[in-house]
Amino acid sequence: MDIRPIKTEADYEAALAEVEALWGATADTPEGDRLDVLITLVEAYEAKHHAIATPDPIEAILFRMEQLGMERKDLEPYIGHSGRVSEILHRQRPLSIRMIRKLWKELHIPLESLIEDSRHQGAA
Repeated sequence: MDIRPIKTEADYEAALAEVEALWGATADTPEGDRLDVLITLVEAYEAKHHAIATPDPIEAILFRMEQLGMERKDLEPYIGHSGRVSEILHRQRPLSIRMIRKLWKELHIPLESLIEDSRHQGAA
């Protein structure tokens, strides 16, 4: 089994091509073992070089609002009065723990996105 670390984009592309060719290989065979090792190497390379950052809280809230067809006033049960909603969406005030819990539990916005500090992110 001649497998090397993935160090460059060319190595990465070659590994992806081989994974595709081996896809569906039977487990516990030389081909299946090779596929398992290549997938592990590809995942490690992607985690290091192609990581996808979580959106900041405001981007996550706006995205979920769009998905659900919500308007700003629809956020009041989760954030507070209209002035508070405006402050949050304009990044003038951070989300409180209570707001984060409600947005996560009731609107199913990922916690990873909600706990980032949105005050220092780009403008909405």
